[in-house]
Amino acid sequence: MIQKKICVLGATGVGKTSLTRKFVDGIFSEKYLTTIGVKIDKKIVPTSSSDVQLMIWDMEGIDRYCGFNPKYLRGASAFIVVTDQSRAQSLVEGMEILSMAREHTDAPAILVVNKCDLDMKWHWREDHVDTQAELFQARFNTSAKTGVQVNNMFKSIAALSIE
Repeated sequence: MIQKKICVLGATGVGKTSLTRKFVDGIFSEKYLTTIGVKIDKKIVPTSSSDVQLMIWDMEGIDRYCGFNPKYLRGASAFIVVTDQSRAQSLVEGMEILSMAREHTDAPAILVVNKCDLDMKWHWREDHVDTQAELFQARFNTSAKTGVQVNNMFKSIAALSIE
């Protein structure tokens, strides 16, 4: 079995931990707990070529004031940048995070627009999001609460990590 490290990056409160918990444990909690440092979970994902054990590094929220610790990206086979469709600023922050990550790795990346179950409080400019998404290998609109596209997103990152 192949083992691959996947990092989950994003601003504070975008749903990184909720996405990981939904995928790994199949649960969602409305309770918000801030991740400090990094939390590592494992799950085996079947791909067309072999089973892949994902080592999912759920990293603490990143903001422009604290940045992130680039050593967490060391050895990553791929990473996920999570944004929140109900917060316009999270897309800007997500692009800043992508830029910071690209200084340390050229691993494949997926853009995730999370919380698609919520009413949008602002209008996503799809042309702007699509332009930004071109910098990624894939884009998914997910909901950690309902599970929409969560498994597909992690299966896609598993496949990208072994290419």
